[in-house]
Amino acid sequence: MNAPTPRYERAARRAQADGRIPALAVALHRADREPWVFSVGDSGNPAHALGPDTRFRIGSVTKTFTAVLVMQARDEGMLDLDQPISDHLDVPAHGDATIRRLLSHTAGFQREPYGDVWDTLITPDAGRMLAELDRAERVLPNARRYHYSNLGIAVLGQLVAKLRGGTWEELVADLVLAPLGLRRTTVARPAEAAVGYLVDAYSDAVRPEPPIDLAGVGPAAQLWSSAGDMARWAAFLASPEIVDPDGRVLAAATLDEMRWPVTTTDESLWAAGFGLGLILAPDGKRVMHVGHDGAMPGFLAGVYGRRGGDGNPGALGCAVLGSSGTASETNELVHELLRTAVEADPADIVPWRPAAPAPAAYRPVLGRWWSEGMEFVFAWHDGCLQARAAEAPAGRPPAVFEVLPGGTDVLRTVSGREAGELLRLTRDGDGAVIRMHWATYRFTRRQEGFDGGPASDGPG
Repeated sequence: MNAPTPRYERAARRAQADGRIPALAVALHRADREPWVFSVGDSGNPAHALGPDTRFRIGSVTKTFTAVLVMQARDEGMLDLDQPISDHLDVPAHGDATIRRLLSHTAGFQREPYGDVWDTLITPDAGRMLAELDRAERVLPNARRYHYSNLGIAVLGQLVAKLRGGTWEELVADLVLAPLGLRRTTVARPAEAAVGYLVDAYSDAVRPEPPIDLAGVGPAAQLWSSAGDMARWAAFLASPEIVDPDGRVLAAATLDEMRWPVTTTDESLWAAGFGLGLILAPDGKRVMHVGHDGAMPGFLAGVYGRRGGDGNPGALGCAVLGSSGTASETNELVHELLRTAVEADPADIVPWRPAAPAPAAYRPVLGRWWSEGMEFVFAWHDGCLQARAAEAPAGRPPAVFEVLPGGTDVLRTVSGREAGELLRLTRDGDGAVIRMHWATYRFTRRQEGFDGGPASDGPG
């Protein structure tokens, strides 16, 4: 990292001091710099001092790994997101809950498995958890609203394990951790683990929290990791095309799908939402932080990647891991550092360079068109046809089109405005494009009413 390093370090030191966090580890990952890793405090582990190898419990950040396993299975045709779980699991109740609803916490499952697990600190194994679903409540109707559920994600982890014929622990190691090189991320508590603490509210005393093995609920919150590994994971969630260009773990288009908002988390304050297993935190105009927070006794974690915005180098991910279960500074610092990275150390500006002209078939499309009285601009950039409203804000991504097989005059909108809709070109006898239809709306070179009359003629 370059000049902002002291600024990052000061922010981390301030969070550790203000939050009274025994051990804090922070990392920033980005495509154009070496990773920055920093730690402050004491691990509480006499055998392993605090440093880059120190591992923390990452709690519910684990859910993002389980979500990726689900989407891998979907991409391989093993499941459909709109299938009820009873198509794959023999459950005594709530089998109508769909995979998509469980991923987005809109299935209405109660928060935890049956029983007072946070009193006993004993969670059921996978078989018992599923067998006792008839003792767990459906606290809200399906699709009624957002309601966070560890139970729901745990069920999905066991569903994928059954489909694959292995355990969730084996799958996350073989299908996610190994391909991405996340060697410091484990299911079991490692020797390098920091001690998690409850920090007394009224003194500087700390009490070690007991370690808990979540057993069948592991897919919701079991993992341990380092700040460096988690910053890389956050970068993957934000920019898989950079971190995993060959799609060994997941196709970039599938991560796009996971990042699309399914629900808000508060009906009156649209400050955060949920996609498919991912928390979505807006951060200004056309900027989104994607990832997850995590909490376990004695530990908090914030793991997010930044999407969009000026100065973003791509694959920008941040992780903040702390050994206090009550310091909100842990979860706030991750967003502060992502902002600081693009403000104080923005990505270099890439020079524009000439490129090959548009194919001859699409040159007649380029320029200004009108539809519904509004002006649009069609252009050829980055090897594809694009369109945007003439008055659209500069930062709004254009619509992007792909040619359908077998011709040149029918294209599919693959991103941006009217995604999924067709663009049809109509040519005259000389091959000139004289009219287009996009999502069935007529586009012409002059401003026309719906009756086809030019606006410039006034009343007919």
